[in-house]
Amino acid sequence: MTKSHGRLLQLYFIRHGETDWSISGQHTGRTDIPLTAHGQEMARRLEPSLRQIAFARVFCSPSLRARQTCEMAGLAPAGEIEPDLEEWDYGDYEGRISADIRKIRPDWDVWRDGCPHGETPKEVSDRADRLFEKLRDLEGNIALFSHGQFGCVLAARWIGLPAFAGRHFAIYPARFSIFGHEKDYPERPVISLWNAETIAPLLAVEAVGRGAAAGSAAPPKHRARVPVDETASPVAADR
Repeated sequence: MTKSHGRLLQLYFIRHGETDWSISGQHTGRTDIPLTAHGQEMARRLEPSLRQIAFARVFCSPSLRARQTCEMAGLAPAGEIEPDLEEWDYGDYEGRISADIRKIRPDWDVWRDGCPHGETPKEVSDRADRLFEKLRDLEGNIALFSHGQFGCVLAARWIGLPAFAGRHFAIYPARFSIFGHEKDYPERPVISLWNAETIAPLLAVEAVGRGAAAGSAAPPKHRARVPVDETASPVAADR
């Protein structure tokens, strides 16, 4: 996922902020619901960090909650709608919580079974691969405003794992992660930052790298701490 010249492709994946259904745990695929007031505030807290990054392109899911997050994070003017960034289509299970689904299908697992009249895991995996194919000739920092469960699929596919492995990832609302490349092995895709609300962890890592390059083994005096929103919850669906 890189070019032989220029800057390496680096994807900033940003999940949208809180919605009423992310609070209730309802599967939210194509239902177009807005952010809550708190979700809007979460999105605004991304702006001070994201404005420090020079983005070559900004892509956004068509969903309202993703577009609102992009706008409140300060990147809407550069935003381009990308349909392949939409959330998993939950079909007949849209708006339902996992506990209720398992009352009728006790062994149901979206990562294995998909959703009736919605997307199968293979279809979501193919969509992730199609998105990467669209992005492969770009360079530099690219912002992707999208959704929780689809983001887990993207993370897995970026590092060459099957989509099923996405079940081992957890993405919080209004957090960003970086899909990049190993500095010394540019053909090796890595996840270099996960679930961050500020750019502080990235700056801390870069500072350590500069110190190591200068021959200093001393750790930084202060460790950057990512602010934790105690009301945010990880995602096993785009809840």
